[in-house]
Amino acid sequence: MESSIILTNEQIVHKIQRIAYQILESNSNENEIVIAGINGNGFVIANKIAKVLENISDVKVLLCEVKIDKKHPLEAIDTSLTKEEYQNKALVLVDDVLNSGTTLMYSVKHFLDVPLKKFKTAVLVNRNHKKYPVKADFKGISLSTSFHERVDVIVEGEEIKAYLK
Repeated sequence: MESSIILTNEQIVHKIQRIAYQILESNSNENEIVIAGINGNGFVIANKIAKVLENISDVKVLLCEVKIDKKHPLEAIDTSLTKEEYQNKALVLVDDVLNSGTTLMYSVKHFLDVPLKKFKTAVLVNRNHKKYPVKADFKGISLSTSFHERVDVIVEGEEIKAYLK
């Protein structure tokens, strides 16, 4: 299957910076923000967003990895932070691609057990093919694709690229 690049590394760096500024603006009254990345590429992107936030503001950034089995999202979800560490804080859940919304939906559900000040979601690529009523509050790019097309985000070291297959 032929693939075409939809986001170069340079474009992704720019999108991540823009998302970080939007997160900061949306949480301007907060002293602390939790950036929770879904394991794999979501966590890589969350880490990059967290670094930008630390460089552009004095806000304390807590990075959290959300460990979910994407093939079996009903299995137990684990996080690298305890519930007490993110309780009553502003939290942004980050993933690379919003396809059907399944992964994001079950990850959101996990965080609903704990009171949060504010809860938002961020994705690098929003495909506009949602099976669940979940939306990305912050997105790098929105794509209208057909169901047979696929978006792949490839991380190689510090380089990230997004392809449409």
